[in-house]
Amino acid sequence: MKIDLDAYLARIGWTGERRPTLDVLRSVHRAHLTSIPFENLEPVLGSAPSLALPDLEAKLVRGGRGGYCYEHNTLLAAALTALGFRYTLLTARVLVGAKPGDIRPRTHMLMLTEVPGESVPYVTDVGFGSIGSLLDPVPLVADTEFADTPRRHRLVLGDPPRGGTLPLWTLQAHGADSDGWDDQYAFTVEPFEAPDYEVINWHIATNPRSPFAQGVYVQRTLADRHLSLSGRTLTETAADGTRTERELADADEVLAVLREEFAIRLPDGIRLDA
Repeated sequence: MKIDLDAYLARIGWTGERRPTLDVLRSVHRAHLTSIPFENLEPVLGSAPSLALPDLEAKLVRGGRGGYCYEHNTLLAAALTALGFRYTLLTARVLVGAKPGDIRPRTHMLMLTEVPGESVPYVTDVGFGSIGSLLDPVPLVADTEFADTPRRHRLVLGDPPRGGTLPLWTLQAHGADSDGWDDQYAFTVEPFEAPDYEVINWHIATNPRSPFAQGVYVQRTLADRHLSLSGRTLTETAADGTRTERELADADEVLAVLREEFAIRLPDGIRLDA
């Protein structure tokens, strides 16, 4: 099915010439990220979100909701197709918070987008719920700093993982968790398909040991600040890196903050044990 491109672009507040150019990719990417929040409320409430395009449009485009990586990037992929882009879907191992030697499963969805006239594809990802996420897509080029202002990123190229033949790319963000370069996730360019994400999505949403099934995790990126809600801890990070943190009093305040700060509309009667 084709996306309702008019409705999607209205949701992210984007107007412009609908052509597959680098400027269009960058501006649509940033508009999406700053308009639609990241949230895992479906798994917290006991279900796996649908990745069917009509359901994503009903939820993220028309429903005043957000989603997590599979939802965001599936929606963006449909929009990029309508705009004339080609892409390859990938998966990554999240490295944020990982200890040395940890091997996490590939659970994060991202993509490489081809731009006519550009010699390399662009890492494209509007679904990484972190202060270290990309604001703009970046070219698949190693050891070069990219300023997607106010954030800074780079890609590090390493040896293939054990038993593999494709080199490992690691996305790093500057100042996300320290004063230096912090690993965000690692991936190879092996293509994945939509059914692969159906399986991963079900696991992440329904496995009782999955962090996304255990507590509220919501992010919102704005032009001048980044908001994060983890359980009942609300963190605000200004563009200069200054952070303020406070604990919300109860589930009622969580719902109020979701509505007022994150612009998430939930049906009446919903209760969250944050």
